[in-house]
Amino acid sequence: MVAVFLSVTVQAQDKIKSSLFDNEDILEITLRGSLKELLNKRADQTPYYPLSLLFNNGENNTQSIPVEVKTRGHSRKLLNNCSYPPLLLHFINSDQLKNSMFSEQNKLKLVMPCKGEEYIVNEWLVYKLYNLFTPLSFKARLVKVKIEDTQKPKNIPSFYGILLEEEKQIAKRNQLVAITRNSNPRNTDKETFLLMAVFQYMIGNTDWSVQYQQNIKLLAKDSASIPFTVPYDFDNSGIVSTPYGKPAEELELPSVKDRRYRGYCITDMMVFNKTIAKFNSLKKDIYQLYTGCSLLDSKSIIRTTKFLDQFYATINDSGAWQKDFSYPCDPNGTGNVVIKGLKGN
Repeated sequence: MVAVFLSVTVQAQDKIKSSLFDNEDILEITLRGSLKELLNKRADQTPYYPLSLLFNNGENNTQSIPVEVKTRGHSRKLLNNCSYPPLLLHFINSDQLKNSMFSEQNKLKLVMPCKGEEYIVNEWLVYKLYNLFTPLSFKARLVKVKIEDTQKPKNIPSFYGILLEEEKQIAKRNQLVAITRNSNPRNTDKETFLLMAVFQYMIGNTDWSVQYQQNIKLLAKDSASIPFTVPYDFDNSGIVSTPYGKPAEELELPSVKDRRYRGYCITDMMVFNKTIAKFNSLKKDIYQLYTGCSLLDSKSIIRTTKFLDQFYATINDSGAWQKDFSYPCDPNGTGNVVIKGLKGN
């Protein structure tokens, strides 16, 4: 078994006690231990490894919390795609956990960099983007990860990662429950679905489906109620533009930078008016999220704002957006292709 220690550096007692996702500061973490065996586990089914989570409790004392960690994901787990696989942290119930900044956590996804940490920052910003639109969105915390392998000491520069809010927490704060049944998109809450589908169109993401819950979670008031759609996992989007990102072959798209609206067929185009108005009302805040981000270089900001310019040009041209959003009604097109979800963690 691998003995690994995850140490978290914080600077004040109030940051320890506050909710992990209510703090906007970049969280510094260190993964320490025999990491090679854990990080090399890239198969479909991977075991948990018993680890310890160490962090500063704000009084210059180090606490230790028992956790289990395994690699997760699909395309990002592949060695050819990613230098580091995504991780799943499982927190073991303990007295130490109850008195820490992780007290509300059970399982947390840690998104690791694939081909460069700039793509991590770009994906984190997409989560922040969707937070602007609705509380039915996953919270994300940007972290700075330091790796220290005790078996093979090597000075590896720290890099950015993302801690993602778990499904049960987003359900709880919205007074909903998570459901796992397969659902047709027409049978989900229409207003929420349209918002989500147009958002995916804006960021150039086609890697999702409601039917198979591919990068979509469903939340509802109870197991029998109409579900709400909540998107996640945006690395395949044009706005993030990872080197390995590409649309599904069935969509017949040349690039993730080519937008395709993937909602269901709606003949009454007026139902989009409220959704489009929402995007226009948030335009300033959306651009500010990128232009005001000190973690992006000028080239990235220019590229992203141009990509957003194209979207806003479309939704403010009635002929253009009606053509794009009615694409799923074309029986000869690929608008009704369903991307089948993958089983796994």
